[in-house]
Amino acid sequence: MIGLDKASVAFGSRTLFKDISFSVPVGRSMAILGPNGRGKTTLLRALLGFQPLASGKRHAPKVAGYVPQHGASQARLSDLDVVVMGRAVQLGLFGQPSAADREAAEAALVQVGACSLANLRYDRMSGGQRQMVLIARALATGSPVLVFDEPTSALDLGNQAKTLELLDTLRLRRHFAIIFTTHDPNHALAAADDVLLMMPGGGEIHGPVSQMIAPDKLSELYGVPMRWVEVNGPTGETRRAILPAFSGTEAA
Repeated sequence: MIGLDKASVAFGSRTLFKDISFSVPVGRSMAILGPNGRGKTTLLRALLGFQPLASGKRHAPKVAGYVPQHGASQARLSDLDVVVMGRAVQLGLFGQPSAADREAAEAALVQVGACSLANLRYDRMSGGQRQMVLIARALATGSPVLVFDEPTSALDLGNQAKTLELLDTLRLRRHFAIIFTTHDPNHALAAADDVLLMMPGGGEIHGPVSQMIAPDKLSELYGVPMRWVEVNGPTGETRRAILPAFSGTEAA
């Protein structure tokens, strides 16, 4: 389980959030949505213990699998070496990876469908390939908690779909407590059980996807009208998506 209990974070006179309480147990996935500058990344940092709390408490295991928003690196490491880095806490300060650590890293790459990348250079990979490697690194920690900061932000639509499919697969295994931030409410529909909305005027609300992903709440969240549309799924089934009704000309 990971969560906050009456937690607040402030920078000088500016309070990003105050007295927020929520928890994500193992077996559930939560998406966090909010406008730019509202504090989504800071909230994740507070959950992970990177950002001190002004008040309240955090509840989290000693180790969490974390995938940051930007995964660029100039280090000339193989992808397998990057994944092995997820075992760092178990190794200690001067420890060296064992055969078991490398086996755990290889197993994590298999889980994300990226075992073919193991011997390639990480700094020469595409954004989508790097994202799979970083998710594998998070899995290699062995933690029951996985935290993702905007996991699709730098990806094209095809790689977004692959990443969301993987997040949903991990969710459906019910072995992890998963938290991810996103700007797209359809990502919550694709891979979350619950949603936390960080409202623009302050305050947060959370609940099941079916209650939080709604035109009225999202219109207030983003300041633009939102509406449901129907689309065809990959096998021809009808699905619903929620989209902003931006101004423009009517399609011919």
